[in-house]
Amino acid sequence: MAVIEVANLHKRYGDHVAVDDVSFTVERGEIFGILGPNGAGKTTTVECVEGLRTPDSGSISVLGFDPRKDGLEVRRRVGVQLQKSELPEKMQVAEAMELYSSFYPNPADGGKLLDDLGLTSKRRTPFKKLSGGQQQRLAIALALVGNPEIAFLDELTTGLDPQARRDTWQLVEQIRDRGVTVVLVTHFMEEAERLCDRLALVDAGRVVALDTPAGLVSRVDGGLRLRFRASIQFDDRILTDLPEVTEVAHTTSQTVVTGHGNLLQAVSTTLAGRNVVPLDLRVEQTNLEDAFVALTGRRLAEES
Repeated sequence: MAVIEVANLHKRYGDHVAVDDVSFTVERGEIFGILGPNGAGKTTTVECVEGLRTPDSGSISVLGFDPRKDGLEVRRRVGVQLQKSELPEKMQVAEAMELYSSFYPNPADGGKLLDDLGLTSKRRTPFKKLSGGQQQRLAIALALVGNPEIAFLDELTTGLDPQARRDTWQLVEQIRDRGVTVVLVTHFMEEAERLCDRLALVDAGRVVALDTPAGLVSRVDGGLRLRFRASIQFDDRILTDLPEVTEVAHTTSQTVVTGHGNLLQAVSTTLAGRNVVPLDLRVEQTNLEDAFVALTGRRLAEES
């Protein structure tokens, strides 16, 4: 059952088209990702769905309501963690939870939410003294305090260190396990691949593809890649002549061999026959980044 339906959404700012004919649906109980570079129109799209912005044209249904006409009802039933949000520096965690709880007729147990999110010991801590990860956890708690059916999480882990980012991913999975549908806006490939049941790839205001992470990857016949540092220089032709090899490329410090079939054995045997040792050898399969490059013609990391 679709809890969000977006059809032919347009949003323009002056001469800049931020959202260009975007359409997608979100099914109940899934983690739906919107993935794309900064400036691709992800946040504008989601803010239109949340009712925070008014689109120029197109239709939006959230739990059967129009966010423009039924904004109060939508706000009662969804939780929102904005891309960037701040609380008064001196506001304590418990005060923020009490304030936000007052906005809803049947709020969740704020104390339990803080406990679930590891913030019980910070109840009396002012917002400005929370770490970045703790502020993000508080933002999640505030988004969930209204017992929402849908949670919108926009660039949830930007600015977090790797450990805090992985801890936050576990929290997102716990949110879904609570029965909440999650819409996750991100430009992190690993985050999208780890968390999302389905993904909309957004570039230049348009949805260029919509599928499961595995489905998007399957569209790209990227084969395998081998990365290594060669112990001595060698002629690329000893590898390009192999039927398993489709390309040999070089970075500043590595050789990258792309191919298919029994690529690892063919390359290793050939290099050994020339007394070349592949140092720090790594085998890579086609991933979501490869799919993004194939579908948009550019790398997400470079654009972000």
